[in-house]
Amino acid sequence: MTATDEVRLARVALTWLVEPGTWAVYRLVAELGPVAALDLLRAGGSPDPTLRAAVAARSAGGDARAVAEQALARTERLGARLVTPEDDEWPVRVAELERLRLSGTNRKVDLETAPPLCFWVRGAWPLAQAFERSVAVVGARAATPYGTHVATELGYGLADRGWTVVSGGAFGIDSAAHRGALTAGGLTVAVLACGVDRPYPMGNAALFDRIAETGLLVSEWMPGAEPLRPRFLIRNRVIAAATLGTVLVEAAARSGATQTLNRALGVLRPGMVVPGPVTSAMSVGAHELLREQPSARLVTGVAHVLEEVGPIGADLAPPARAPERLRDRLDDAATQVLEALPRRKSLALENVAARAGVDLRTAMRRLSMLEELALVVRRDDGYALAPSTGRRATDPAEDGRVHASDGTSAAPPQR
Repeated sequence: MTATDEVRLARVALTWLVEPGTWAVYRLVAELGPVAALDLLRAGGSPDPTLRAAVAARSAGGDARAVAEQALARTERLGARLVTPEDDEWPVRVAELERLRLSGTNRKVDLETAPPLCFWVRGAWPLAQAFERSVAVVGARAATPYGTHVATELGYGLADRGWTVVSGGAFGIDSAAHRGALTAGGLTVAVLACGVDRPYPMGNAALFDRIAETGLLVSEWMPGAEPLRPRFLIRNRVIAAATLGTVLVEAAARSGATQTLNRALGVLRPGMVVPGPVTSAMSVGAHELLREQPSARLVTGVAHVLEEVGPIGADLAPPARAPERLRDRLDDAATQVLEALPRRKSLALENVAARAGVDLRTAMRRLSMLEELALVVRRDDGYALAPSTGRRATDPAEDGRVHASDGTSAAPPQR
């Protein structure tokens, strides 16, 4: 066995001995290298008593090296592959988990957030390339129709613009984001909390097969590994760190998706939240994040997301504006003259000027312009609002036509 093979075997064995994310193991590997770190742990020589106990308990179920050899053989039979930090396709951004520290919690899943030691991958895309321009879209499993619609639109829009959509493959928001990306013919990655040969939930088996064909299934756990509850929370740190930003679409008060967003913020990635109805229980967690995290950004669509994750100055979202109305283009004097006209009767020129507070010459010029724009009509006894203007309806010229005084449609006046 070559030195490279020994390193790969050691990384697999270490991942089996102790759950991914364990800082004590990560530091040993950084200090000694994978092979020496494995030898030390198998010999019971770890200086950390908690780590020694964990290794001893797992070792009672088998020899780490033998388990690793079987896992590598099974990986090859599956047509999957192992990716390690020594490989060119390793996603280097996950190393930034080194700076992630979450305060106010004593839970193991919140404390043990070390970078991964290796990944199992199904799919043809190089892992680093898939994550290079990627956005995570996460959220509630019990998604509402509103949340499903938003997640699908985000997945489709991001993929359509050449971005990889990353999520966890769960029901609800995750599935909607994946399907949106697939519908756009784009790339999507599902980061799993179990082996890549038994993706969970089984109800999404057909979706996982589609993702494996055109995108990637990724996991820190060897083939055959079960989807244990803590593993979903461990997995979330990878989704947060490997992508350029995380979008949260719907989350209840207690939600693993909010944890993913907090980890994204912890590694200084853009954390984005889609607002929802204040009456929806599936929006409580999302709205609380917006209140509690000053750096979280409210987004309402793909344009907002790309503004947050794209290069500075690129992909700027246009400001939200109401459709421009004809009245918006009037100057102050024309607006005064138009507002001076009563709704249901005509006024002589002198009376219009007096009510508008402008001189006769200005009133005459603005009335002529307003008449040309079909906002005002001239009658025998003076000037009056055009019928549609008096009803404060949609601008008569908005659709390229104006309404004549008899209620019929006519072409807009020529200037």
